[in-house]
Amino acid sequence: MLFEVWAPGARQVEILIDDRTHRLGPDPSRTGWWRTELPAGDGTRYAYRLDGGPPLPDPRSRRQPDGPDGPSAVVDHDAFAWSVPWPGRGLPRAVLYELHVGTFTPEGTFDAAIERLPHLARLGVTHVELMPVCPFPGTNGWGYEGVSLWAVHEPYGGPEAMKRFVDAAHAHSLGVVLDVVHNHLGPSGNHLPPFGPYFTDRHHTPWGDAVNLDAPGSDEVRDFLIGSALAWLRDYRLDGLRLDAVHALVDTRALHFLEELSAAVDGLSAALGRPLFLIAESDLNDPRTTAPRDQGGLGLHAQWNDDFHHALHTAVTGESQGYYADFAASGPAGLAKVLGRGFFHDGSWSSFRGRHHGRPLDPASAPGRRLLGYAQTHDQVGNRATGDRLPPAQLGAAAALVLTSPFTPMLFMGEEWGAATPWQFFTDHSDAELGAAITRGRRREFAAHGWSEEEVPDPQDPATRDRSVLDWAEPDKQEHRELLEWYRALIALRRAEPELADGRLDEVTATAGGRTLRVARGPFRILVNFSDTPARVPLNAPCEVLLARPACTLQQGGAVQLPPRGAAVLRVRGTGGAATVEG
Repeated sequence: MLFEVWAPGARQVEILIDDRTHRLGPDPSRTGWWRTELPAGDGTRYAYRLDGGPPLPDPRSRRQPDGPDGPSAVVDHDAFAWSVPWPGRGLPRAVLYELHVGTFTPEGTFDAAIERLPHLARLGVTHVELMPVCPFPGTNGWGYEGVSLWAVHEPYGGPEAMKRFVDAAHAHSLGVVLDVVHNHLGPSGNHLPPFGPYFTDRHHTPWGDAVNLDAPGSDEVRDFLIGSALAWLRDYRLDGLRLDAVHALVDTRALHFLEELSAAVDGLSAALGRPLFLIAESDLNDPRTTAPRDQGGLGLHAQWNDDFHHALHTAVTGESQGYYADFAASGPAGLAKVLGRGFFHDGSWSSFRGRHHGRPLDPASAPGRRLLGYAQTHDQVGNRATGDRLPPAQLGAAAALVLTSPFTPMLFMGEEWGAATPWQFFTDHSDAELGAAITRGRRREFAAHGWSEEEVPDPQDPATRDRSVLDWAEPDKQEHRELLEWYRALIALRRAEPELADGRLDEVTATAGGRTLRVARGPFRILVNFSDTPARVPLNAPCEVLLARPACTLQQGGAVQLPPRGAAVLRVRGTGGAATVEG
């Protein structure tokens, strides 16, 4: 088996395998690379030693059976027996479901999550979006402090278990998307720096020195990240990747890293003969992020749209603190703007940032499916002081807008039944000093917003993770069961009606009136009452009710009486034959 490693500054490179040490020789065809061939197979453990230093895991390790600080292990990806031929499932007409393996079930493993896939299939979603699964210190964590970008967190079950999960998802016709983090590595367990210039002090990020995308040595660093991305898509048969915080990828080169990555993924898609896609998390509100490369864009296929979330959240909750301020000031009119134009901040003044922000998106040329729309995500729940979720009374109206929007909808696990369990920020660092620093920083952050220290959960307390585990007894309780049926009905309607999955933003007309919103999409009218009192919403054509929660009343004179916090989906009479359903 060929072992090879990039270590441009090393004078001597050795590999420790089977209790023996072997020297690697310089690769004559690649500067800074070392290589050797040795007998090895699936499961063989090994580590590298640079210039006589301590054993280090392989930067391209496919498995870390003893955690980020232990030796690496060989993985034979060809040995896994896939049972489901998978043609792939692209983003058009998709409904995504964000899932954290460690809290989706009490066991917190891939195999336990497999047992809940029938629930997702009945719900009607098309893809599972996994939060990061790369190895990180400890057992429990969000996954955004991963340190081995080619491997799978062992407490979740490791590589074999992840493949079993993907194969099982495919058996239920569910695609799988993975959240990957290229903008930083965790504060502990990161063994890349001794090998080479993976980081640069040219740029500063919230996590310290930036990942090296444009300084000397950056060619190899870019290849390292792109190789990792392609390996996930190829070796684990994934359908797409979600790229964490791409605005923190500092790259001054003429060919941006993201453009290079998107070209490589499109090339792999062509080679495999199945659709593959990239979804960015971006704070830039820049249409060029998802514009095709031949139109001067980066060529990513979609991005999270926090503007939609913020506008929807403020309309539903009335909150106005922090970055919600501008959205709250606009009320439902701000939500109407986002539904028709994609971004709220499209060059407008952002009071939170103290500057103008964003760039206009052309509704006629940028399909809404390039933007993900959601009422909740791991960030928007977990980054609240106590990790509290929207209650069922607010989720009903929010779901109506998410699942009939021109955007690609995404749900956060448990949202579909109005989970009462919080989702809190939790860590599991073995370094006591680091853990204490994280706890102090978390509590200090929220103290500035009026929370007492006692109210902010300790991330290092195992109970914080345990509180965040979904309670699978809840969907059988009446209040939760009714909301679950509402979500199922909305998803089924979106799947059955092409107009609702049509991403043309210029075909959306949204009108705000007081605390109500009326959205027209082809023959459909979506009505929402955000207030705690009944509201009368006028219609511009005779309609029939398809879905309503709670039941609404059609009035003479062309109007609908919506109950407090009510939502309804109607069809203009004479434009189709869907059955009337009220819930």
